[in-house]
Amino acid sequence: MAVVFQIIFNEISAAEISQLPTLSQLELLNEFQVSHDDLENLSEEDNDEAPFGAIDREGKKLYRFRANDLRIYFEVVEGSDAVVVHRVLNRNTFADFLFRATSLSVEDDDLKNSKHFWELIEEGQNARKV
Repeated sequence: MAVVFQIIFNEISAAEISQLPTLSQLELLNEFQVSHDDLENLSEEDNDEAPFGAIDREGKKLYRFRANDLRIYFEVVEGSDAVVVHRVLNRNTFADFLFRATSLSVEDDDLKNSKHFWELIEEGQNARKV
């Protein structure tokens, strides 16, 4: 069995997940088990069925986890077995936002070029961890 990462939420992502109904929170946390194997064996092609994806920007790697209508954006803490969750976003709400803001589809390749997406992520990165 693969060793899973410890999951750390920042203030923003903790607030976002706490807005979900309790049962939805539990289901999401049960699904969101991240191991080294999950992140090392990502497909090069964007696959709507794949739960994990990666977005590279200026040498920095951000990961995405899909669960139903939710997207968890996180990064691996260097030198540890932990990941920090920066954002927990509803797919439909975020897709609508990106469509209005940038007229792009919501694929990983498009996200890496979206200034608005990275502003959301940077806000999460700068938030205090809980």
